Amino acid sequence: MSISKSTQYGNINVSIDAIASLAGGVVTECYGVVGMASQKFVKDGIAELLKKDNYAKGVVVRQLNNNDLELDLYIIVSYGVKISEIVHEVQMRVKYMLEKNLELDFKKVNVYVQDVKVIK
Repeated sequence: MSISKSTQYGNINVSIDAIASLAGGVVTECYGVVGMASQKFVKDGIAELLKKDNYAKGVVVRQLNNNDLELDLYIIVSYGVKISEIVHEVQMRVKYMLEKNLELDFKKVNVYVQDVKVIK
């Protein structure tokens, strides 16, 4: 599946995996974020920390009826940092970067904190 956009020069198709990789890269640069997590908890309720090539497993992109987009991000945060501030930062940065780079309108950026890790 891909997102289609028409311009005066022709049509552009952006794959969901490309959007997910871009969003994952932006998320991991945010302060207080340890990394991306899988949507599903691994055994014993411990979240799996995803590597760079698997960011798509921690991002869900949905296209709504009126061509608006909605994004779900699954993250792991660092212990000792205010979670609400991290989530707000992630939402703002991801929305800004995706809209700037892809020129698509994202109505919602939902963030799900899957785990808190102690960084030594």
